[in-house]
Amino acid sequence: MGAAPTTASDESDESQMLAYAGGSTEAFERLYARHRGGTYRYLLRHTGNRATAEELHQEVWLKVVRARDAWSPQARFTTWLYTIARNGLVDHWRTRRGTRFVSLDDEGVESAVEAALMHGGEEAGPLSMTMHVESGQRLVAALEAIPPAQRDAFLLHVEGGLALREVAALSGASIETVKSRLRYAYGRLRTALEDLQ
Repeated sequence: MGAAPTTASDESDESQMLAYAGGSTEAFERLYARHRGGTYRYLLRHTGNRATAEELHQEVWLKVVRARDAWSPQARFTTWLYTIARNGLVDHWRTRRGTRFVSLDDEGVESAVEAALMHGGEEAGPLSMTMHVESGQRLVAALEAIPPAQRDAFLLHVEGGLALREVAALSGASIETVKSRLRYAYGRLRTALEDLQ
C-alpha cells in the first residue's frame, strides 16, 4: 500500500514558502490566500484605519516576496509572518509618536451582518439583523477597550493562530505574562458581551 498523494491544501506553510523560493508562484498564491485575512485583520484592529491597514498589509507581503530567497524554516511560517506584521506596526507607531491606535472601524459590524445574512436564512429579518449589528458593535467596542498589550496577545493568538510560546517570543514577554494578558482580554470581552447571550 502506497502513501496517499498529497495535495496543495495538505502542504504546510513552510513547504509552500520553500516551493515559492524555488520559483512556484502558485505556492505564494496559496500562502497569501491562507493568511491574507488574518494578517489584514490583525493590522486593522490595531490601527483602526482601513487605508493604514492596507498599506501596512501590502508592506508585509512585499517583505515576504523580498525574503523568499533567504527564507529558511527556522520557525513556523506564521510566527515569521506575524513578526513582520508586528514589526511593521511598531515602526508605524514610532513614526507617529504620541498617536494611540486604539480605535477600530466597523469591520466587526460588517462581519456580523454578513454572518447573519449567510447563516440566518429566512430568519435574517430586521430584528435578527439589528441584534447581529448590535452584538458586532459591542464586540468592536469591547476589543477597543482592551489595553494594547492584551489586545496584541489576543490578536496574535486568535487571528494569527500563534501558540502561547510563539506569542511570548514575538512580544518579548514570558509565557506567564502572555497567559495573563489573554486571560484578562478574554475576561473583558466576556464581561462586555455577557448580556447578549
